[in-house]
Amino acid sequence: MNLSSTPNVKEKFKTYPSHIRPKIKHLRKLILDTAKELKLPALEETLKWGEPSYIAKKGSTIRIDWKTKKPDQYAIYFKCTSKLVVTFIEVFGDKFNYENHRAILFGLNDEIPEKELKKCIGAALRYHNVKNEKNLAINWL
Repeated sequence: MNLSSTPNVKEKFKTYPSHIRPKIKHLRKLILDTAKELKLPALEETLKWGEPSYIAKKGSTIRIDWKTKKPDQYAIYFKCTSKLVVTFIEVFGDKFNYENHRAILFGLNDEIPEKELKKCIGAALRYHNVKNEKNLAINWL
């Protein structure tokens, strides 16, 4: 997989507090690992709205971030007008904490259900190919 990354992403990671940086980097690793497992030819890593963002050619943008307004949580964001988070709620229920139809939230001490999160990431990375399939073909793993 070809990862094209803008330099400002690396700089953004440096701005996170030292106890948050590994958590955000772990979400990044899950996104990159999922893209590789899906054998995507390319993934773009950039900043959108000041947040590290990931987009595949036929996908929907995924963003990750931590905010000072809510210092005890960090999140992975999805396009709120898509069917992504609505589907994650239907498929995974209370496996995750959600923010409306836009994000999966994690507390600082939460253990991430990685297998399920990678299914969510995979649905977003392939969104325009799976948006009309039952449950967004979320069971690809």
